[in-house]
Amino acid sequence: MRSTDLLVDAFGRIRQTVHHAVRGLTADELALRVDEDANSVAWLVWHLTRIQDDHVADAAGTSQVWSDAGWDRRFGLPFPAEDTGYGHDADEVSAVRVPSADLLTSYHDAVHDRTVRYLGTLSDADLDQVIDESWNPPVTLGVRLVSVVNDDMQHAGQAAYVRGIALRQRSR
Repeated sequence: MRSTDLLVDAFGRIRQTVHHAVRGLTADELALRVDEDANSVAWLVWHLTRIQDDHVADAAGTSQVWSDAGWDRRFGLPFPAEDTGYGHDADEVSAVRVPSADLLTSYHDAVHDRTVRYLGTLSDADLDQVIDESWNPPVTLGVRLVSVVNDDMQHAGQAAYVRGIALRQRSR
């Protein structure tokens, strides 16, 4: 097994968790925040997908799916196209409202597909390439991709948790 096969598996698990987290939720449930400073399922899934899109596109030297395929227009969020959600405050989190779970999963699937295609072009040796020397130690491609997996899985798990709260509220 190649290292990139492990990354494909990890990104696939994120995709499964994302689909589970949003499946069947209404627009209001996707926007649910457990308190005024908490993140919603919609924001968490949008953000984790934007980060993956941004970081993988940067590593691959390509444009992002977000703007390339018109997802920025379909979502219609009040942010610049390059915004990934990093550093958003409570008001910006509340601005991430989506009409359906399908919009979130469709964008995520498009980013996932591009990620898997990119990973298929890499060798194990490629993962050792230094891509960011502004850190000490410098960041390799492999470390950057594992960082994206780690961040994405944490946010996907948070979205699944908020989903559980939304479903409990629904059943009351």
